[in-house]
Parts: sequence; structure tokens; C-alpha cells
Amino acid sequence: MSTVDLSVKVGPLELANPVLSASGTFGYGLEFAPLTRLERFGGLVTKGLSLEPLRGNPAPRIFETRGGMLNSIGLQNIGIEAFLSDVLPGLADFPPKVVVNLFGYEREDYSTLAARVDAVEHVAAVELNVSCPNVKRGGIQFGHDPGQLEELVASVRKATSKPLIVKLSPNVTSPVALGKAARDGGADILSAINTVIGMAIDTRTRRPRLHTIKGGLSGPAIRPVAVRIVYDVAREVGLPVIGIGGAETADDVLEFMLAGASAVQIGTALFRDPMQPNRILQDLEQRLVSEGVGSVRELIGAINIE
Repeated sequence: MSTVDLSVKVGPLELANPVLSASGTFGYGLEFAPLTRLERFGGLVTKGLSLEPLRGNPAPRIFETRGGMLNSIGLQNIGIEAFLSDVLPGLADFPPKVVVNLFGYEREDYSTLAARVDAVEHVAAVELNVSCPNVKRGGIQFGHDPGQLEELVASVRKATSKPLIVKLSPNVTSPVALGKAARDGGADILSAINTVIGMAIDTRTRRPRLHTIKGGLSGPAIRPVAVRIVYDVAREVGLPVIGIGGAETADDVLEFMLAGASAVQIGTALFRDPMQPNRILQDLEQRLVSEGVGSVRELIGAINIE
């Protein structure tokens, strides 16, 4: 029997292990139950949920690139009420903590969503996707303006007592400044990073690969960017961080944790193989045993820079 302790504490959120699914890459979690061992995940982060269902963007809206994937799904989702009535009861049969990813286009949308799930027993935490345009403020994304972000997080903080995660965008001058704004607004945890804005063109047809022309780049290509931002934010903001961005292996998870992440979300790798998180955990456990590490928590922020 293994003596390695894989449990982690991410602020007020306690997880059996540091591996979670990333929002938008694993549906709502339940539909993958026949394809993987959901019980092995530390947490399941839902697809982004809005007040009303959304159909998303027209196709083409996914394009595979070298080292990653461009997507412009457009936040298609079934809406918060359908999730709570049709999906969450099934997820409650599995041990991983359920984190609901929420988004809106006005500050009130986020607060209303957070209030709706506040008393829901099987929702363990809330993650805010703040890469949406504030329609009341000329369309600038909430996550691009420290003042707007602090106001948004403060509003959500009043609406829920659940652990509050703010997902940072890399498409800003200073992720650290946005992290501090989220902290000052009352966030408990930061997750970093969301996708990097990218673009691809079919040179034969001379047309964009995505209907929306630009989209979010994810996968291994962005991992060095994500590791750098996790390192900066963990050191300078003072909140626990969940790393996101191109993690595919146990070594990738360890890299994020050494940089300062307390847990890691797996995203694009799930498109290729829903069993990958199970393999990551098995390899992670073997790696820690071989190195004589008793608890994965020992590695958080343990980068050697001397």
C-alpha cells in the first residue's frame, strides 16, 4: 500500500489529490463517466454556466494546431437551472469535489449565479470566468481591468460563502495586478491561466480556420507561459493558485506545483484521452515514491532558484 499522501488544501478547498478537469474540456463531467474513472479526480470543474442556455458560435469552432488547439466554442452551455436539476444529482454519486464555472455579461449576472448555487450542497466551490465583455462598460473584459475585476469579485463574494476561485487571463499586461484585484475583492483562490488569443489561416482557401477568425489557444504550446504566470502570481499575490495550461503528464503537474500551484487542471489532453488524468495520478504517485516524497504538498513552491 502506498505511503504517499496526494491530498492538497487549496485555500478553503480540500481535495483528495491535485488533479482536476479544466472548464470547457470535460463537459459537465457526468457524460465521461463511462470513459474514465471519475472517482480518481480530485475535482471536476464544469463547463461554463450562464443564467440562460447558450448555443455558442457557428462552426468551424475548433482547430488543432501543432502543440495545441484553437477553440471558439462561444461558451455554449445548458444554463444553470438545467445543470442543477439534470446533471448535479448524478455527479453527487462520485467523490470528486464539483466546482461550477460561472460567467455573465453584467456584474449582476455573476452575483445571481453565485447566489443560486450558494445553498446547493454538492457544489464545493465557484470558479469565475472573467474573460467576458462587460456590456455595461463598453465591452471591456472584466478580467482586463483591475477596478472592474475587484468590483465584480466583491459583488460575488457577498452572494456566496463558498470558496471563490477567479480564473486569470494571460492576455493582459500584468496578471499579477489582476490577481491582486481579485484578492482585494475577496477571492480565496486564483486559477491561471485561461486560453491565449490566437489565430490560424488555411493557406489554400485563404480563409480563417475559425468562424470567429480568432480563438483561444490551449495545450502544450502555452504551458511555459502558464508556468511563468503561476510562478509570478503565487509569489506576489499571496493566494493559493490552481495551474492550468497544457499539462499532460505527471511531470507537467509537478512543474506547475514547483512553480507554486497547489493543484492543476487538465484540459486539452482530455480531448485526446479522457483516461489521461488517471495515468497522471498513477505516474505521480510512483514518482513521489521513487523520490522518497511523503506528501505532494511538500513540492508546492519548492522550486530551487539558488
